[in-house]
Amino acid sequence: VQLQASGGGLVQAGGSLRLSCSASGRPLSRYAMGWFRQAPGKEREFVAAISWTGTTTRYEDSVKGRFTISRDNAKNTVYLQMNSLQSEDTAVYYCAHPAERHWMPTPQPADFVFWGQGTLVTVSS
Repeated sequence: VQLQASGGGLVQAGGSLRLSCSASGRPLSRYAMGWFRQAPGKEREFVAAISWTGTTTRYEDSVKGRFTISRDNAKNTVYLQMNSLQSEDTAVYYCAHPAERHWMPTPQPADFVFWGQGTLVTVSS
């Protein structure tokens, strides 16, 4: 089972990117999914999470109103739409999910067991 994050890149401040997270070998529809990010020299931090049905979402305060997490279970893919990007959003972004099915984790990284390899987002000011 492997989570694959993609969609990162270089964007100017104020711009947008959409990240995708897909998986092979495991139906993501059974799991809540999360996005985290890690900037150089900083700890990994929670960005957003979505329940397995997509009906419940959570966001870190600094991204509320700018980022949107969504999922398409038919495509086995989770998305993170990022608008109004700022230089402070520069980081490697990771998708992840917990081991338990049908369980909404807290924003703590320890609640997430399976992680993708990360995709780099660089926002130039």
